[in-house]
Amino acid sequence: MKPEIEKVKVLIIGSGPAGYTAAIYASRAGLSPVLYTGGQPGGQLTITNDVENYPGYPNSVTGPEMMEDFRKQAERFGTQVRYGLATSVDFTTKPHTVVIDEQVTIHADTVLISTGASAKWLGIESETRLNGKGVSACAVCDGFFFRGQEVAIVGAGDTACEEASYLSNICSKVYMLVRKDEMRASQIMQKRVMNNPKIQILWNTETDEILGDDEVNGVRIFNNKTGEKSEIAISGFFVAIGHEPNTGIFKDYIHMDEAGYIKTIPGSTKTNVEGVFACGDAQDNIYRQAVTAAGTGCMAALDAERYLAEFEND
Repeated sequence: MKPEIEKVKVLIIGSGPAGYTAAIYASRAGLSPVLYTGGQPGGQLTITNDVENYPGYPNSVTGPEMMEDFRKQAERFGTQVRYGLATSVDFTTKPHTVVIDEQVTIHADTVLISTGASAKWLGIESETRLNGKGVSACAVCDGFFFRGQEVAIVGAGDTACEEASYLSNICSKVYMLVRKDEMRASQIMQKRVMNNPKIQILWNTETDEILGDDEVNGVRIFNNKTGEKSEIAISGFFVAIGHEPNTGIFKDYIHMDEAGYIKTIPGSTKTNVEGVFACGDAQDNIYRQAVTAAGTGCMAALDAERYLAEFEND
């Protein structure tokens, strides 16, 4: 049986704030975009409880509700939102080829990559069970909910130091759990956390279990040198051991940095391949916020619209 083949003008891969915003702009421009949701429809926000820092939601909104609003708005203007995962691509010819679920072949004049990035986790059961109930991978997103409370953060890089410093401005105390007897963060970031009286660094420390039934109320840790275990009373547990961009299927065609984030031409969402654009966390390893992702989704749609206008005029 030959695979199904479909021709589209604008194909959007991914359904977080970047993908849905791109879809809204592209559909309003009459480009009839097709959006495939990927393996996690709505992206990382679907595992976020309350979102209070996105403009336009004065009383906050849950992540899943907000993504549902984005989806409905995109569909209102004519976006075809489909469930499916891009499994392979070929960007060597025009139109570009994207295969969905190893079954459907799409020939697309433009491809907008908004596949996002996934937080790296410790891999313990309680971390999954309490995700969104005191466990978070984004201090900037969720730190506000722990104002005046004691929290812990795991990590030893620049991001962990930045988030620990951020939390220290909100929380009464921050325990920083560092697996080794040294950090990999830059010296200036190390000094910042070491000189902060509200941050207590626990060296050679690993997480044994996050404690709590319906919400986090503590963490059991152990010293990997002595084996000694202890418990700390906390209400928030932050994981800052890095993110992994969901860009693997593009690596043979798209220029990326050493971590796998897609490189875009400064001031645009253009990649090294004509007609292929990248937006959201797939190309942003610095801000990683819903509002910045949405902004780049807008940019990608406008870039694609201009590209198509030039392409059709050639």
